[in-house]
Amino acid sequence: MASSDIVVTPVQGKAELKAFIQLPKRLYAGQKGYVPHLDLERKDAFTPGKNPLFEHVEVQFFLARRAGRIVGRIAAQVDRAYLERYADGTGHFGCLAAEDDPAIFAALFAAAEGWLKGKGLVRATGPFSLSVNEEVGLLIDGFESRPVLMVPWDPPYAGGRVEACGYRKVKDLFSYDYDVQNAPETIGAKLLARAGMANRVKVRTANMKMFDAEVRTLVGVFNDAWSDNWGFVPFTQAEIDHASKAFGPVIVPELAVFVDVDDETVAFIVALTNLNEAIRDFDGKLGPINLAKLLYRLKIAGVGSTRVPLMGVKKKFRNHPLMGAGLAMIAIDHLRQNGKRLGKTSAELGWILEDNKATNNIIRSVGGVHYKTHRLYEKVLAG
Repeated sequence: MASSDIVVTPVQGKAELKAFIQLPKRLYAGQKGYVPHLDLERKDAFTPGKNPLFEHVEVQFFLARRAGRIVGRIAAQVDRAYLERYADGTGHFGCLAAEDDPAIFAALFAAAEGWLKGKGLVRATGPFSLSVNEEVGLLIDGFESRPVLMVPWDPPYAGGRVEACGYRKVKDLFSYDYDVQNAPETIGAKLLARAGMANRVKVRTANMKMFDAEVRTLVGVFNDAWSDNWGFVPFTQAEIDHASKAFGPVIVPELAVFVDVDDETVAFIVALTNLNEAIRDFDGKLGPINLAKLLYRLKIAGVGSTRVPLMGVKKKFRNHPLMGAGLAMIAIDHLRQNGKRLGKTSAELGWILEDNKATNNIIRSVGGVHYKTHRLYEKVLAG
């Protein structure tokens, strides 16, 4: 069908926001690699006043309809924090989901690009749903792999449809499967010994009695370690506070590992319980019965899979030929040991930029297997 029979309109009101949230469930039901978000979580994530991201990101959600039936969605974003940092006239798109029809994709992108151009922007990149610190990239490989917390799932046809709308690859993001039970010990301790650091290094886990302070420490290391990363935007304090509360149920103290050198925290790694494993049969709903199931699965039955969304080594150590890799590896070693003791079976490590050779090499050397790839796209917006 032609794109002329497709109508794309901005989302208005609670009913349309609900339809925006529900659409992927209809499109992707039954797909092996797909687990729906919790509806309540998505509603909060997409609502100003609930998600502090909206303090620096302006978002417009769009729905596409054909003959009154919803067939696609997209979001367009202006991130003021990003623009203050890079000043490159770039806006973002995200939350892309549509039936497999090139006309629908074309109509969605036309609406998003028109909105971005109306804001004076000259380039679009994405998907960011809704920022680089939330869900990032379009899945292009690993469609039937394990569904994991805050890792987007997209159908195999989506990449080609995006490229047909004039978008080209800007970066690929790699995710690794790590066998917690069987991965070998790393050479981290040996590297630190060779660097003369053995007696200066201490490894500890998160002190939940000092949770807020531990979070500030983690974010401080993260912002230092990743400040030169492509597209990096630092967390705001409000976002930190929000994430701390939101992720509370999936934080396991033994899986938040800090590495100190001379009493200064210089490296960390955090694995979160994979909520997607626990909610796999909920269809996004969290009523009383599902809430009871969730608590049982998290607290009693246990969830075997985890995700490592955050790790880092401060720059002053990271570029040293022995200390950078040694500190990262010793953190991974302690995470593996603690996870094995707790009965964890797997961890997804990612995402990692394809051209971050140092981190990719470390993860591969400790037993990580590249099993998912997400892609970020860009397009220059015509005047």
